[in-house]
Amino acid sequence: MQKLSKLSQCLLAAAFMVGSFAAQAQEKLTVQLKWVPQAQFAGYYVAAAKGYYKAEGLDVTIKPGGPDISPVQVIAGNNADVIVNWMPDALAAREAGVPLVNIAQVFNRSGLMLTCKKASGVASPKDLKGKTLGVWFGGNEYPFLNWMAKLGLKPDTDIKVLKQGFNVDPLLQNQAACVSTMVYNEYWQIIDAGVKESDLVTFFYEDQGAASLEDGLYVLESKLKDPAFVARMGKFLRATFKGWNDAVKNPEEAAKIVVSNDMSGSATLTVQKRQMENVAKLITTANTPKMGYLEPAAYERTVKVLLSGGSAPVIKKDPGAAAMSHIVWEAATKK
Repeated sequence: MQKLSKLSQCLLAAAFMVGSFAAQAQEKLTVQLKWVPQAQFAGYYVAAAKGYYKAEGLDVTIKPGGPDISPVQVIAGNNADVIVNWMPDALAAREAGVPLVNIAQVFNRSGLMLTCKKASGVASPKDLKGKTLGVWFGGNEYPFLNWMAKLGLKPDTDIKVLKQGFNVDPLLQNQAACVSTMVYNEYWQIIDAGVKESDLVTFFYEDQGAASLEDGLYVLESKLKDPAFVARMGKFLRATFKGWNDAVKNPEEAAKIVVSNDMSGSATLTVQKRQMENVAKLITTANTPKMGYLEPAAYERTVKVLLSGGSAPVIKKDPGAAAMSHIVWEAATKK
């Protein structure tokens, strides 16, 4: 083998050092999702698949959620840097001692609905009295409890609350008049099961004045005192927003990426594309300079809803501005 010149040796050594530095420069970051891989989280998977995180110097681990996984417990145990969560659960956790702070709000409209069979006799919210209603728990029950308080209906007195599994079986099997659904997911499971849309009546929490913010990004408050953490999270948001913007523009491409990340093999392109198209309707700031920005008015409206639960409010005290911060969003969007 021909000997390398001293110059070539120096260039190779320099290239090796640069390569090693680049590898070392990849900052690790873990995000805990609220649920299993599906288009609800397409932006994160798209950002990873298209190399947006890597381009920011990040080595991001996306941890799927599931029925036995609480994002709050995961971050409290320092097993994630940032979590995707609904604001009612996040603020309730904060009041209980886990100091979560919202650093970005991806979904700026609620996708939560109560879906009922017309045959059950429900045509308007006043008809819910005396009915059995399916409700998700594990922190997802808070918007429902607020709405019932707003209607003056007491659980187990005026209505029967059925702890709903993460399916729509109680409605399909006529065990409940209504069940909790998301506009991008469970509602379509009912349709796919053969129920006609004309046989259903739906109540969007958004329309009932009981909507709260869903799918925001939360970190521990103490971490925001570290400028290096803020800078790292700023890179994460910048790449994540690019992923979401792409997903909203191209639902089919996003669906393919989501399906490729579902190790269970249960996700299908048809369902995930439909889910992404409905998720896109909840992100009205996509591809605008306001992508991911938590509007203070929306935050304060959610806090007001959570405080208005009568004798059993979700939170007892207004957490004030300390539970939200724009510092990371500003780091992500600075020119």
